[in-house]
Amino acid sequence: MSERTTGGLTEKGRATRQRIVEATALRILDAGVDGTSLDDVRATTLTSKSQLFHYFPGGKAELVRAVAQWEGEQLLAAQEPHLSDLSTWESWEAWRRGLEAYYLGLGRWACPIGSLTAQMAATDAETAAFLRTAWTTWRTRLAAGVRRMQAAGSIDPAADPDRLATSVLAAIQGGLLLSQPERASWPLEAALDTAWATLHAPATTGTPTRS
Repeated sequence: MSERTTGGLTEKGRATRQRIVEATALRILDAGVDGTSLDDVRATTLTSKSQLFHYFPGGKAELVRAVAQWEGEQLLAAQEPHLSDLSTWESWEAWRRGLEAYYLGLGRWACPIGSLTAQMAATDAETAAFLRTAWTTWRTRLAAGVRRMQAAGSIDPAADPDRLATSVLAAIQGGLLLSQPERASWPLEAALDTAWATLHAPATTGTPTRS
């Protein structure tokens, strides 16, 4: 039965497919999409060519899309439970610490979906769609946190939550990019400090903020 058929894999088959996705994700994070061939994937996962195409009949393009979807899901899951809260400055700080630990735990200062976006968004519309979903979901949840803080009087009520959320995401991605050659966390921390200052900016409407 085709991999595209819902429920068409056994439990063992689903586990094998997932193992291929995760191994490919690690390879792409190390070598990039162009530096990852199906032969590399086969060697890493000890799968045959026929087996690989059984799970991914669309070849490398389909496999990369599966990686993009999985990486987006993993990134969002790694930020819980704090990402779904973000109702106090304490929860924002806990979210930030957890996110920094997540990236450090990857063993390199790079964002999987950020790297995939840079490599694929302009050349593969289907992969870009998976990545857009991850970015939109992330931004939406951050913006929801901003709105909770505005309702509590902790963030300027006149501020645009979506723009604030986007500025936080931009700080994360820019900080990670600068952290890569340094092999250190301080550029990411500095970028997030700037984003934090924006979040804490005094209200322009005369409404006092609370720390």
